[in-house]
Amino acid sequence: MAAESERVDRSSHSMDKSITLPPNEIFRNLENAKRFAIDIGGSLTKLAYYSTVQHKVAKVRSFDHTAKDTEDDPLYEISMQEEILARLHFIKFENAYIETCLDFIKDHLVNTDTKVIKATGGGAHKFKDLIEKKLKLRVDKEDEMTCLIKGCNFVLRNIPHEAFVYVKHADSEFRFQNTHPDIFPYLLINIGSGVSIIKVESEDTFERVGGSSIGGGTFWGLGALLTKTKRFDELLQLASKGQHTSVDMLVKDIYGGSYVSLGLTGDLIASSFGKSATADKEFSKEDMAKSLLHMISNDIGQLACLYARLHNLTRVYFGGFFIRGHPVTMHTITYSINFFTKGEVQALFLRHEGYLGTIGAFLKGAEEDNPNQYSWGENYAGSSGLMSTSPDLNPMQRARSGTFDMLEMDRLERQLVNLPLLQDPSSYIPDTVDLSEDALAREYWLYCFEEALDGVVKRAVASQPDLPEAAERAEKFRHKYLHKLQTLRHQPFVSLYDLLMWWISCEKMEASVSQFCLHLPQIKQRENDMALKYFQKAVKSLEELSWEQRQFALVRGLLAGNVFDWGAKAVSDVLESDPEFGFEQAKRQLEGMKGPPHKCALFFVDNSGIDIILGVFPFVRELLCRGTEVVLASNSSPALNDVTNNELQILTERIAAMDPVIQSAVKEDRLTLVQSGSSSPCLDLSRLDKVLAGVVRERHTDLVIIEGMGRAIHTNYYALLSCESLKMAVIKNSWLADRLGGKLFSVVFKYEVKDVKTG
Repeated sequence: MAAESERVDRSSHSMDKSITLPPNEIFRNLENAKRFAIDIGGSLTKLAYYSTVQHKVAKVRSFDHTAKDTEDDPLYEISMQEEILARLHFIKFENAYIETCLDFIKDHLVNTDTKVIKATGGGAHKFKDLIEKKLKLRVDKEDEMTCLIKGCNFVLRNIPHEAFVYVKHADSEFRFQNTHPDIFPYLLINIGSGVSIIKVESEDTFERVGGSSIGGGTFWGLGALLTKTKRFDELLQLASKGQHTSVDMLVKDIYGGSYVSLGLTGDLIASSFGKSATADKEFSKEDMAKSLLHMISNDIGQLACLYARLHNLTRVYFGGFFIRGHPVTMHTITYSINFFTKGEVQALFLRHEGYLGTIGAFLKGAEEDNPNQYSWGENYAGSSGLMSTSPDLNPMQRARSGTFDMLEMDRLERQLVNLPLLQDPSSYIPDTVDLSEDALAREYWLYCFEEALDGVVKRAVASQPDLPEAAERAEKFRHKYLHKLQTLRHQPFVSLYDLLMWWISCEKMEASVSQFCLHLPQIKQRENDMALKYFQKAVKSLEELSWEQRQFALVRGLLAGNVFDWGAKAVSDVLESDPEFGFEQAKRQLEGMKGPPHKCALFFVDNSGIDIILGVFPFVRELLCRGTEVVLASNSSPALNDVTNNELQILTERIAAMDPVIQSAVKEDRLTLVQSGSSSPCLDLSRLDKVLAGVVRERHTDLVIIEGMGRAIHTNYYALLSCESLKMAVIKNSWLADRLGGKLFSVVFKYEVKDVKTG
């Protein structure tokens, strides 16, 4: 929004223009907005509001087959239904815009049901009268510290890759932390105009243990005096180009080198701005900004270190919109903490550092809805994300952050928790290839999504032939999509799981204005209908085999079934030319299953059609015959051709009607179907349906089976569990096969015993 910033200086109508730019670009889903809250700091205002979003979803419903022959009938009925999604929106703007923004809020967010606005931050007192006058609402002021802590707990629990460690000059400068239920205790250093230091011991137990008047306002104020630069982000950009050694006095400037006996290196700053007192020269704006940023960041880092040591805390989070993903600031704070604690205390930064107070204020206003009983997920299609590590890589994105920055979060229909069988939830990472560390891998996957865009656009247009505006709308979608891909190229936090969730949210966004998502369940239905016709024949063939032959055939069926994924037609040629197809490896691994039967197996299933019906169900049937209970976990909502829980319920009913083993297992509750809580082709074992986690505990699950490329190779290939596990798939992607040291169509069949990682 650099151009808009220029208009502010030239036009008396500039603020109105900046706010009335396409509302769906800045203030989205306003027509259904219901509740909002505001956090006004010394320089920045953060707004939160709740709205509902409608989009079309293809739903399946079983036909009543009781009174007629069902052989040629469709498996289930497919219909398009409107689904309502709850969404939280968070927007930041500078206080210079506050009157115009309040006018905008009055016109778009205040309705007849709105009587009160929750407000926090120092500005909630300063602007109380203005807010009440403009909005005709009562301002309900919430304690700033309480809101900060509520907001911090919320993002740490709900946003994967929210917190990260910054390591300068490493292959990956960003080391991201995973969501974990055990987030306490920690120290929160909130850097606004000043600095507040808060010790957090539980959800409701915290204490402000210290603070400082030298914070973001100091950097901005002194920076403006020294450089005549009035904008915060411009100061950061100046600092990124400066050399602080021109202005700062170093240890070697005093002692001629290091001060060895005190452990001080020669390059350590001995006196910030020390050279300016004696040097008879002009200093550049860049050098002064860099020195100032170092001075304030060092001071904050040392304070954080001292309070962490005083209260025996090792996790220190930084929040407040001072840092903004700026590498110089993060490195200086990290260096300071590492220097003074010898690496014993960890400096952790937050992607959404500036929204903590706003989120907390909103949650206080929504307590009657008990928002903490739900899990929330970041809507990647509508969030700005972390700024680029280099101000020059994506200048428009960083310039835009000076005026507006956005975060959107969707309420999930169920609470998501860790799989109880994860060996160490705190160190679990879903992705096999870490895209935050591997730029080539990130570029490869972004290229894949870019290549797939034409297909999405064509399907969207083809599904609405009677709408003349369909092509134009699809082109707008293409433009927005490509712009987001460019942004994601410079988002170091992005993971493959994130990318897939973003892709799915984009597809849902497009599906809401087209009918093409109807085609996916129809294709799945045809594949399911075809596979069901062969189920009884497959079971009969298996029963005629010896135990060893049957196990081999079962695994062959599982892997062969998993091969028949959309876009993988070439695999059938391989099966014909190479009958063994790598199954010997799987056969050898099967020796581990010859012992006593497991108590309960949790099976994360993959695709519809041949995979689930002729691959998974015969394998499940064998487990049931051995005396093992089985829990089938499938997606809660659609993703590509993955079988969903609704579809699996219908398939299980049909198979039970044909097979007495499955029928009795269902009746006796030895075969249970549970939603995984996921809507992705990948699988994050730290974000599963709470009901599923409960079933796993109750059934004393001692075997976990993960099937398919997305769940067992793209994610969880290296996941360690506290019970036996089986991960299997066929690699249908040549790039990934090469990365893992194998060949296209290689078989992966990993049988892992508790606490032992095997190949």
